Formats: sequence, C-alpha cells, structure tokens
Amino acid sequence: MTSLALPAGMRVFERGWLSSNNVLFLGDEPTLVDSGYVSHAAQTVALVAHALPEGQPLARLVNTHLHSDHCGGNAALQAHYGCRTWVPAAEADPVRHWDERRLSFEATGQQCTRFTFDETLSPGDAITLGDHEWLVLGAPGHDPHALMLYNAAHGILISGDALWERGFGVIFPELDGASGFAEQAAVLDLIEQLDVSIVIPGHGKPFADIDGALAASRARLAYLQADPARNARNALKVLIVFRLMADGSMAGATLKATMDTASAWRNAAAMLAPPSGWPALLDTLVADLAKAGAVRFDAETDTLFAV
Repeated sequence: MTSLALPAGMRVFERGWLSSNNVLFLGDEPTLVDSGYVSHAAQTVALVAHALPEGQPLARLVNTHLHSDHCGGNAALQAHYGCRTWVPAAEADPVRHWDERRLSFEATGQQCTRFTFDETLSPGDAITLGDHEWLVLGAPGHDPHALMLYNAAHGILISGDALWERGFGVIFPELDGASGFAEQAAVLDLIEQLDVSIVIPGHGKPFADIDGALAASRARLAYLQADPARNARNALKVLIVFRLMADGSMAGATLKATMDTASAWRNAAAMLAPPSGWPALLDTLVADLAKAGAVRFDAETDTLFAV
C-alpha cells in the first residue's frame, strides 16, 4: 500500500515488477485499474476479494495498456466476478480477434490468458472511478496505445509505465523501427503541465516528488536517445529478467531459442549484433545481469535462475 494520502475508497496494491501495481476504487461500482501478470492471477483475485466489502463483486476492470504484466489477470477477474472491462480503443480489434502478435505477447515471449472487453477508452474521455471523475490521457512512448488517468480534484495521476519514480518502461516502438523517444518526451512534457501531487506508477511505490521523477526520466531518455543501441540492450535485459521472474528458471538453450519466436527480442538483438553473434550477445548480457545480481547463472548446467 502507500503512506501518501489518497481519497477515501481508493487503494493501491504495490505488486513488484512481474505484475504491475493495481488500483482499486471502492463504491457503488468497484473498479480495478490493471490486473498484473497471468501467473499472479490467483493472487490478484485474492487481493481484490480481501479489499472488497463482503458480498460486493468487482464491477469494472480498466487497463492502462495491454502489456502482459498489466492485463494478465483480466481473464481470472472476469471469470470470478463477471466484471465489465475497458481497454484502450486502439487495442479493441486485436483483443476481439485475440491476435497475440498485435497484442505484443508473441513479440515479447510472454503469456496472457485470453480475455474479452466491453468498452473502450480514448484520450480525452472521462470516466468516473469511485466518487471522482478521471480524465483519460494518451501516453505513447513505452507503448503506442497506452493511457494514463488523471484526477484534477486531488492532483493524482495513474501513470502506468509512462512515468516511474526513476524512469519509465522500455521504449518498445523504437525496436520496431517506429518512433517512440519523441512520444515519450511529449508525455513527460504533458505530465509537467498537469497539476500533479501524487503519481501512482505501474511499478514501484506511489510518489510525490514529481519534479524529481521528471528530471530523472528526461535524463534517462536523453541517454537512450543519444545511442538507440542502449534502448535495445536495456530491452533485452528487461525481457530476460522478466522471463525468468515468470518461469523461475530457464536453460540457456531455451533462452537463445526465444529469438526464433519473439520479434521484440530479435529486433533488439539486430540493433546490437548480426544474427551469427546473437548467442554470444546473450551470453554477455546474462553475464552482465549475473554480475549485477539480477539473475543467477549455473555454468555447469547452463541454467539461469531468477533471484
């Protein structure tokens, strides 16, 4: 949870890195924003059930964006509560037809149980959560279809992965040859123009030092933009660690085989080395992660472990 003062009936479940944070709004129509990763789905349902008044179901589910760590609990919540679900409007068609390529799950080598949706949200929309109105803001950069939710009355921003306390999510569009850095810069400018006193990020604790977070994010963005290979290297490291958090362990050969099926991995690797050099590249990245304490590697069995 958080020690920052939030409106009555608003709760934050701080989850970690495999699962995004969840924001629960109590009231006549209890609503959850984002649902975590699929392997944590039972835990997500339990957290919501524990927080809701006895006998009251979850009425609505809202996603800031449809990366697996933000929507992986959707199906379980829908099955348990029959809750109506809002997704970004630009993602409606791939969800309707369950196109895992367009939804990024195939590209990242991640999992998500199929879910449905009832309504969509677009930048400029307003939605009532709890007793307050929230403005829907576009937040491209990390994900081209990502949204944020802003409540002007209390100065609260649910930022998803557009702004963390010390950074933001991987700029995935740049791996596909699309623009992402400029969009991320524009999102940071937009946030600076808002009257924000509390940010609830997709990962990490809620925070109040908005200026510090923006400065850190802009410095990070400038570093990545100066050499796009840095974004690619960071993306591969993030994808490796996430996969290990999800699976617990993985053979080195399995890690390298992921390059055959996951385009985000391949695209990032292609920015760093020719295909013949990808095995050595992954070895170097794993060694870097192990040295930093982010993973554990057993050379005798060629196995990586989450830490």
